[in-house]
Amino acid sequence: MPKDKLKTIYVCNQCGETSPRWMGRCPSCGAWNTMTEDVVAEPTKSSSRAAAPVRVTGQTSLTPQKLKNISTTEEKSRIVTGISELDRVLGGGIVIGSVTLIGGEPGIGKSTILLQLCGEVSKTKNVLYVTGEESVRQIKLRAVRLNVPEDNISLVAESDVDEICGLIESMKPDLVVIDSIQTMRCTDISSSAGTVSQVKESSARFLNVAKTLEIPTFIVGHVNKDGAIAGPKVMEHIVDTVLYFEGDKTLPYRVLRAVKNRYGSTNEIGMFDMTGRGLAQIENPSQVMLEGRPLGISGTCVACVMEGTRPVLSEVQALATKTSFPSPRRTASGFDYNRMYLLLAVLEKRAGYNFSSQDVYVNIIGGLKLDETACDLPVCIAMASSFLDLPVGEKTIAIGEVGLGGEVRSVTHLETRLREAQRVGFDTAIVPRHNLKMIDPAQFPGLKLVGVSYLREAINTIKLK
Repeated sequence: MPKDKLKTIYVCNQCGETSPRWMGRCPSCGAWNTMTEDVVAEPTKSSSRAAAPVRVTGQTSLTPQKLKNISTTEEKSRIVTGISELDRVLGGGIVIGSVTLIGGEPGIGKSTILLQLCGEVSKTKNVLYVTGEESVRQIKLRAVRLNVPEDNISLVAESDVDEICGLIESMKPDLVVIDSIQTMRCTDISSSAGTVSQVKESSARFLNVAKTLEIPTFIVGHVNKDGAIAGPKVMEHIVDTVLYFEGDKTLPYRVLRAVKNRYGSTNEIGMFDMTGRGLAQIENPSQVMLEGRPLGISGTCVACVMEGTRPVLSEVQALATKTSFPSPRRTASGFDYNRMYLLLAVLEKRAGYNFSSQDVYVNIIGGLKLDETACDLPVCIAMASSFLDLPVGEKTIAIGEVGLGGEVRSVTHLETRLREAQRVGFDTAIVPRHNLKMIDPAQFPGLKLVGVSYLREAINTIKLK
């Protein structure tokens, strides 16, 4: 048989559109600089003229099931991992037959948490761990360090997708881990591993096996320099769940976040602490985030952000100092840069504080990103506190959204936030006055609720301390 010729094409890693030549902008989705080079096999003329197999009408091997006969009980549809932070993000456990893609920067802990997951699941079920990056001996060394149970975990170092799929079909494990998709290769595709065509086809074949045999599968995906999972965007579309492992590698805290979940909420987060013996769960993130707070120092205020159903307290730090430049500097870490500019304008116009000669820096402690409008008020109070060099009470928390008119607007889940603040030990809460009409202050003994309608009132409360 004549061999197929190889040809070079360019594939958009956002929508999968192909082009025979490179283009700066994808003609299909309009994204810029997304066309990547790929090598595929061009069929010969004889093979292209080959007759397609004739399908006989009325014959099929498919056997449909009655909808009423399909079980939906939690015991039969989910596997509880035993790692409560991971179960929270997944929506209560691993769904049978689901395919989960987990991404993150190199060294963030993807392989570590998956090996710990295999150890927990292997206590009652059989697990297959497929690695294309490391040898089985390297996995063994990590398992010993993490003290992972080894009885029901099978290891294989292989990158041939068809071989792996055949092993899964014959072995029929209860959980499969693929580490990583960029190292997998389909032998009938001529391009090298990690290219768009290889990643796309490998993901589709693993998905087909997982759905057919109802075996939950975890796939590790590398990220590119922009922080997105490398490879075509269609890979994220075909899987059921997409998880991102976030955090600064220089800090011990890691945040596991779902950006897509067909079986649960995408608002929940799981928090872990990177230790020498693996990732330890952080059951009380508020306490951890507030450890080592400076007391009696201006420019700090505590905020409460809702991560799904979980309230998390975090410290907001601001520094306003006289500038030596014609144009003052503005820097924000963990908080939206444009939102900080908006709040500075409100402080100048509505509260009368002139920051035009001040460099302003805002930092969120612990690596969290506060993207909720309920954090507007604590950021404003922190900036005003630094400007006035007036410390906020160490047991004071602020919750509220700030409008362009300088008004403090109501927020959602205020009762949940206040209970968390009360549990941690705060005695004063600056909250929107409109919210006070909807809650009973008697439910929070020992917590003084200060209702404010305007930003100026909120700042005056710290002056009276």
